[in-house]
Amino acid sequence: MQALLKWGFVVGLAVWLGAIVFMSFVVAPAVFRALPRPEAGQVVGAIFPRYYVVSAVCGAVVLLCASGLLGAGAARGPWGVTAGLAAVLLAVTVYAGAVVQPRAAALRAEIHAPNPSAGAQAEFDRLHALAVGLNVAVLLGTVGLSILAASRIQP
Repeated sequence: MQALLKWGFVVGLAVWLGAIVFMSFVVAPAVFRALPRPEAGQVVGAIFPRYYVVSAVCGAVVLLCASGLLGAGAARGPWGVTAGLAAVLLAVTVYAGAVVQPRAAALRAEIHAPNPSAGAQAEFDRLHALAVGLNVAVLLGTVGLSILAASRIQP
C-alpha cells in the first residue's frame, strides 16, 4: 500500500508542478506574444478554469497520498511536514481558482466592454498581481515538496 501511495504522490506532484511550469513559462507567454493583448487575455482566461481544476485535483492527490503515508507510519515527521505543506498549497490553489480567477475574468470582460467602470482596470491589475503571487508561491511550494520527496529516495 505504501508503494501505491508513494507512486500517487510522485505522479500528482509531477503533474501539478509540470502544469504550473508549462502554463507560466510556455503557454501564457506564447499566447501573449502571438495575439493582441485583449484576445490573448481571452484565450488564457479560457484555459485558467481548467488549469485550476487540474491543479486542485493534483493537490488533492498529493495531500491524500502524503496523509495516507503519514497514517501508515511512513517516516512520520517528514510526511507530516509534507502533508501540511500540501494542504496549504492546495488551499492557495483553490482560493486562486475559485475566488481570484473568476473575479479577474469578470473584470477582464468589463475592461474590454464599452464604458468600463472607473476602477475596473486598477482592480484587475490588483487581482492579476495577486494571482501571479499565489502562483509563484505554489510553484515554490511544489518545488519544496519535490525536494522533500527526493530527500527520502534511497540509492
